Amino acid sequence: MTTTPTTTPAGPALVDWELASRTGVRLARPGPVVSDTEARVAVADLRRCAVEARAHVRACTGLDAPAVDADVAVVDRSAWVRSGALGMRHLLEPLQERLGEHGRAARTPSAVRAVTARVAGLELGAGLAFLSGKVLGQYELFPSHGPDADRPGRLLLVAPNIVQVERELDVDPADFRLWVCLHEETHRVQFGAVPWLRGYLVEQVGELVVGLDAESEHLAERSGAALAAVSAALRGVPGQSLAEALQSPEQAARIAVITALMSLLEGHADVVMDEVGPEVVPTVAAIRARFQRRREQPGRVDAAIRRLLGFDAKLKQYADGARFVRGVVDRVGMDGFNQVWSSAATLPTAAELADPDAWVTRVHPDRPEGTDLP
Repeated sequence: MTTTPTTTPAGPALVDWELASRTGVRLARPGPVVSDTEARVAVADLRRCAVEARAHVRACTGLDAPAVDADVAVVDRSAWVRSGALGMRHLLEPLQERLGEHGRAARTPSAVRAVTARVAGLELGAGLAFLSGKVLGQYELFPSHGPDADRPGRLLLVAPNIVQVERELDVDPADFRLWVCLHEETHRVQFGAVPWLRGYLVEQVGELVVGLDAESEHLAERSGAALAAVSAALRGVPGQSLAEALQSPEQAARIAVITALMSLLEGHADVVMDEVGPEVVPTVAAIRARFQRRREQPGRVDAAIRRLLGFDAKLKQYADGARFVRGVVDRVGMDGFNQVWSSAATLPTAAELADPDAWVTRVHPDRPEGTDLP
């Protein structure tokens, strides 16, 4: 395994990234028991489905992303953990640079910095281990670190999780594998067909992360709210997530912008995976119904961890975004909806996500009232 340095040009690293990867890999639960033959078939099926999904997504969305660099990686949970650690490292670089510019990290005793980085590595590794058993696939926005960081991202498919869920739901494996690939291929197309989108998302997250430094002196004031969030999650009663408890009003506003974008991306992918239809995925209705029930009925421990990590908010993004996408498409068609990708100015606001008509009125002001665009 390639090791990750614990120092950067901007100074000592905030996280011991090598420890984070090792911890995540060590704590990740084993996947379902499969024979060698079953494993080979699953990998081959997923690779085939990833390629097949391209034409279906293009036909459904009207978006076209070059497939020449469309790298597909069928991975296990350990590989997903390593990818996740690299992605998190990329996202935290703005904060690392900010601390280096201010010389703040250098003023902290080296022993304290080392302990802090190790604790952060252990915590991040534990979080990645938990998520490694939940994620079915993703588009890897940050596929590498260094000179190749700008190359197109990979489509990651986590084979053991896909096999485990299709068994738990008792659905047709071939249909389920293609259904998952339709969702993840939609994400690849979103970023591949909309050149400005990746940079915009990275910028928004970077500004949020840098804001953590500016707000660090107030973290202690919010420790009481954080403890209350932990207690509520463990008792299964309504309350904030840990992230919500720790964020300032300024950070909450930035998070609202990012959440609106992520809701759009996830909802769009959810709509596409269902709209491709039974001609392509014959059992799509049964898959969606069983998958939705699984999302909404986590176990007690899972529910507590979801709350603490803000994972419930992630699941809410699918529903909110899908309602917005369907609402807009019903009014102005898919071509009209695709105006959402024109620029950052045409992205829906948090308020518009709940009111598709408001977005249509703003982006399509010349549309006659009460009519649909062709």
